[in-house]
Amino acid sequence: MFEPGIKPRVFGLAPGVDFPKALVAGLRERLDGSPPDAMARVDLIVNTARMQRRITDLFSEGPPGFLPRLRLLTMLDGLVPEVFMPQAASPLRCRLELVKLVSKLLEADETLAPRTSLYDLTDSLAALFDEMHGEGVSPEAISALDLSDHSDHWSRAQKFIGIAREFLRLSDMPPDAESRQRAMVQALAAHWHRHPPAHPVIVAGSTGSRGATLMLMETVAYLPQGALILPGFDHDTPFGTLSDGSDGLPPEDHPQFRFQKLMLSLGIGPDDVAPWHDTPPPSPARNRLVSLSLRPAPVTDAWRIEGRRLTDMEAATEGVTLLEAPTPRAEALAIALRLRKAAEDGQRAAVITPDRMLTRQITAALDQWGILPDDSAGTPLQLSPPGRFLRHVAALFHRRLDAEALLSLLKHPLTHSGKERGAHVLNTQRLELEMRKHGLPYPDPEGIRRMVAGVSKDAERQREIEDWADWVGEQCCGRLDIGDRPLERWVNDHRTLAECLAQGRFDSGTGGLWEKQAGREALRTLDHLAEHAPFGGAMSAQDYADLIGALLAEGEVRDRDAPHPDIMIWGTLEARVQGADLVILAGLNDGTWPEPPAPDPWLNRTMRHKAGLLLPERRIGLSAHDYQQAIGAREVWLSRSIRSDDAQTIASRWVNRLCNLLGGLEEQGGKEALTRMIHRGNIWLQHVATFETAPYIPPAPRPSPKPPVAARPRQLSVTDIKHLIRDPYAIYAKRVLRLRKLGSLVQTPDALLRGRVAHEVVEEFVKESLADPSRLSPEVLASMAEEILRTNVPWPAARTLWQARLLRIADAFVAGETERQSRATPVAFEEQARGKLNWPEIGFSLTVQADRIDRTNDGKIILYDYKTGTPPSEKEQATFDKQLLIEAAMIEQGAFPAIGPAEVLDAVFIGLGLQPKDVKAPLADEPPHEVLQKLRELIEAYLDPQQGFTSRRMMQKVRFDGDYDLLARFGEWEETDSAVPEVLE
Repeated sequence: MFEPGIKPRVFGLAPGVDFPKALVAGLRERLDGSPPDAMARVDLIVNTARMQRRITDLFSEGPPGFLPRLRLLTMLDGLVPEVFMPQAASPLRCRLELVKLVSKLLEADETLAPRTSLYDLTDSLAALFDEMHGEGVSPEAISALDLSDHSDHWSRAQKFIGIAREFLRLSDMPPDAESRQRAMVQALAAHWHRHPPAHPVIVAGSTGSRGATLMLMETVAYLPQGALILPGFDHDTPFGTLSDGSDGLPPEDHPQFRFQKLMLSLGIGPDDVAPWHDTPPPSPARNRLVSLSLRPAPVTDAWRIEGRRLTDMEAATEGVTLLEAPTPRAEALAIALRLRKAAEDGQRAAVITPDRMLTRQITAALDQWGILPDDSAGTPLQLSPPGRFLRHVAALFHRRLDAEALLSLLKHPLTHSGKERGAHVLNTQRLELEMRKHGLPYPDPEGIRRMVAGVSKDAERQREIEDWADWVGEQCCGRLDIGDRPLERWVNDHRTLAECLAQGRFDSGTGGLWEKQAGREALRTLDHLAEHAPFGGAMSAQDYADLIGALLAEGEVRDRDAPHPDIMIWGTLEARVQGADLVILAGLNDGTWPEPPAPDPWLNRTMRHKAGLLLPERRIGLSAHDYQQAIGAREVWLSRSIRSDDAQTIASRWVNRLCNLLGGLEEQGGKEALTRMIHRGNIWLQHVATFETAPYIPPAPRPSPKPPVAARPRQLSVTDIKHLIRDPYAIYAKRVLRLRKLGSLVQTPDALLRGRVAHEVVEEFVKESLADPSRLSPEVLASMAEEILRTNVPWPAARTLWQARLLRIADAFVAGETERQSRATPVAFEEQARGKLNWPEIGFSLTVQADRIDRTNDGKIILYDYKTGTPPSEKEQATFDKQLLIEAAMIEQGAFPAIGPAEVLDAVFIGLGLQPKDVKAPLADEPPHEVLQKLRELIEAYLDPQQGFTSRRMMQKVRFDGDYDLLARFGEWEETDSAVPEVLE
């Protein structure tokens, strides 16, 4: 295939060239006229599986012939039958071994990192060892680093690296994948040195960014029929400028740096890199422009000199669109609109970005037109249904079960996915409604059974619901485990519980847990972990949950559901495999593309360079090469969002450089070219604005419904009267429509619960003091408060705070209670203080439940009502909050059977807030008979068919929220708007 020569054989293809297509064309051209089996003797080593598949597809398109022997760089077994290496150790085993060691490190030095970073720290250490093995850096090289000018942290890190390396050596573990790869390359090099192959051996598509790969490429380049084919080789770059920077470190963030390093190691120059095939790049002018824009920072003065030679700006920027969207949503929608047009026109289009959130937004936008892109990255396993389900189940072991966690698990589509799934869903809905009504912040078996008690009138169905509740309590409750357990036990318990929850009550299988691609991938993950669990040692439930979460995060699921053949989403590496008519480089903001180097807790930048490890900028350089390769496509979009969700963004350094360069080439037409690029993007942003424009819908008016008289409420409680005065619409919604606001699923210690608990505390305390007057003391009140709070308030922080508040007012309350009991004796509390007043002539009744009723020695009544908030003033009581006034009038009318008709001497609100005070009802100014007369007139008014129930009629403050404001569509109207009556039939 190749002519003999003394120099290493290196070829290149320009940025923007369809690399696999040109590679195949060059192979066929060089073997033209050779025997048909000559192609089958070619060993072609490529860097990615996608490249391998694309080359295979290109050969399959014809003409008929043999395939070369395609291999991946990471799978060199069988390349030379005489070279054999034992299988590498599982990365998971190495990780589990290191977890034990890093865990002890964090226990010994808590300042190094928080416990929650255990697995991130382990991953970074494992990655460091992989890199050391791949680059051929020995532990001795790390130990020999001079740390005299560095902090104690780096010294401790150096010592620990040595300890960890020795620990792994003594663990009798087979070599890891990087060690095996380097050993394999060394063995191949040694064998080929003795027995050079006569057939072609080609490494194609790699930049040689890793040490073992670079070693393989150097070896292959010197073989008699060996060759390297470099992707995106830029002949316009002056490689002499890619020397060490001002800090003595190489500019690894330049896209062509790896090729410079390769050429130096091979002793050749850029002129020795011959074209592999005569396939021209789509836009040579654009390649020159981009090449100049990417010059290393110290030599950007070349812009002023070489920029004058760039005269064809129109050709360079033709087909380039710069989209600067105001938000990520607008960016995603603009891209989706362009992809839709590409699908309609039959264009092959690809989005290239490392931003997975952006790709999900694009996919969601395309879904409205029924377009499913072919996403090379798939879906993260942790976000798939089995991944989420397994994480929910693992949380049962380390997190106290709350209502949200329980219902999230019960509602998951894989829970009870065997038989009777429908009944399970219905029972879950019933349980949720009851939990929202009555509250069950931390479910337990007894509480769950209590919630479903009496939900069905059918006895047989009720038994089935209770059996289901028992199953839920048995499977989900009581799983919290605070001790350390062997990893094997955690894996077994986790899998057993997950399968039990998935199969349900009636099935012996595992439901749908391990079905479909995601389920099979999740099962492989658990099986793999179970296989290596003996190396993990003991750990806590939290550590296990973090471990399984990290393992699931590494997996991905590619459930292909007939994706569109011409609409693709690629990662940045796949820019080298492009073959698209339209390439969209999305998310071009600094911090996204390129991504910042990952923090290294072990070695800083200078230490890495001295040890011979890769610099953090290497990844930036690889991303830069991917960018340079992709921007050379025939039609290309450069897109970014000006703002993220919460802040202004900074354009990617490559976009910034390109715009600055074009802006400075005003005489050559660069500024006008940049304006055209931006204009093309603005056109699509206008399309987005048009697409997002919703038709005008007039705001809803302020409602004042007039239901039929027969539908109007015929019974109200005393506490409803305040709402009838201030917000009649709430009475309409509650009593006519019979709507009730559901409680929060995540129950919190709110004001309502605080009021109930405070009422119970003072009521039980008063009852205790009546039975034993010596118990009327602050100490007894504090003791009872502690006991009742422990029973009714499961939140430790709220319990402590509320108890402190009660203790703060204990002395004042006891003093006030002593005075109250000296005036009268309590005769009825909430349960006994129930009353009802009937007005048969208008067909209406009024109900009441007082907090407390006392009777004096002469038979008169004193009413009390406890308030944990601020008691209403006398003026507020006279106008709006008439609760005590109405209760007093009802007592005098004999509406309380346990009390009988009696004169009311006093009615008092007892404040239980931080500043306790008593507020009396204005009985003298509001005589009972007048109160009842006004109340009756109010009721009769709302029994009039012409009276509407106006929303927020007389709210005390605008900021007060009503339970039915959403139903009334408050916000579309203001309280100054006139109500619009509506007669309802």
